[in-house]
Amino acid sequence: MPFALPHLVAGFIAVLVGYTSSVVLIIQAASAAGADPAQTASWLWTLGIGMGLSCIGLSLYYRTPILTAWSTPGAALLITSLGQFSLADAIGAFLLSSLLITLCGITGWFERLMRQIPASLAAAMLAGVLLRFGLDLFKITPTDPLLIGALLLSFIVARHLWPRYTMVVVLAVGVSLCGLRGQLQLAEVSWQLASPVWVSPHFSLDALFGIALPLFIVTMTSQNMPGIATLRAHGYHISSSALVGWTGFIGVILAPFGGFAFNLAAITAAICMGKEVDQDPTRRWAASVWAGGFYLISGCFGATVVALFNGFPPALVTAIAGLALLGTIGNSLYSALQHEREREAALLTFMVTASGISLIGVGSACWGLLIGWGLYRLRRS
Repeated sequence: MPFALPHLVAGFIAVLVGYTSSVVLIIQAASAAGADPAQTASWLWTLGIGMGLSCIGLSLYYRTPILTAWSTPGAALLITSLGQFSLADAIGAFLLSSLLITLCGITGWFERLMRQIPASLAAAMLAGVLLRFGLDLFKITPTDPLLIGALLLSFIVARHLWPRYTMVVVLAVGVSLCGLRGQLQLAEVSWQLASPVWVSPHFSLDALFGIALPLFIVTMTSQNMPGIATLRAHGYHISSSALVGWTGFIGVILAPFGGFAFNLAAITAAICMGKEVDQDPTRRWAASVWAGGFYLISGCFGATVVALFNGFPPALVTAIAGLALLGTIGNSLYSALQHEREREAALLTFMVTASGISLIGVGSACWGLLIGWGLYRLRRS
């Protein structure tokens, strides 16, 4: 494997940005599912190991910088939809979602299936799911205006000066301020290896419609599609069906341990694909291999990550999650509402999803998509 310091640095930054921007969502999703500390650590172990092995394996096989990730929007969706289900139901839904992703890859259904769901409706559903995270950022402001003000200021400044490292700067500012104020409870943090915890899956129609299908759609439309687009934009042309199929297969294997969704990365993948990594595009795959190595290390110490973030003040965790998702919320709303003919259907999808309603065991994300799709088809008939 070719070695150059920029390869190593790019791989490290990709993992650092990926973890600091959304690991809090994983912990919140596990908590919403009723996972205990050992099971939460297992989720982080599983996600780190799955991403690490897939990054290394796919990059070496294709000699292309292929970076995988957990589904950040999927994690946000799980926080809002797992409360009424048992952990076994959730694991069963993860397995079903990964099976659907695998089938889409193996059979080539990916592109054909996605054509049936307008991008505007998928974006509207995602925006509706994520909206409460952006709102929570401002709802908690009266509880700690100094902290939230400092985080907002650092977000604005970093977004302007160092956009790639915005969340790294925000996290550093938040942790430093909380540390100076004695708000960090890190006395029990110690380096310890995580281990996988098996949870036998339970399958139900309610979990299929309330978790599996929305998770599948969000992962495919908001994660895998941008991931493929990122590869194409940098001149890498690999069968999208093969890559999607592999991410789904990894999810099938690791779902019982908490691997809720694996997909192709877009934002962090781009860090490993630029000219600053290597002038020769045929050598940039080494950066993704380094990223895979760092993911493996992060996964092995999943329990430490859990203890670390459990020691953070709730206001800090909520604010970081909200700031990390602002860009996704904005981009989703723009994509949802930019086409006039689809605007009403997208808006209806967004509003139903954001309402958080649950009818006959089916969550608001699925209802929003179904109702919006119905209006969309009616308007086109």
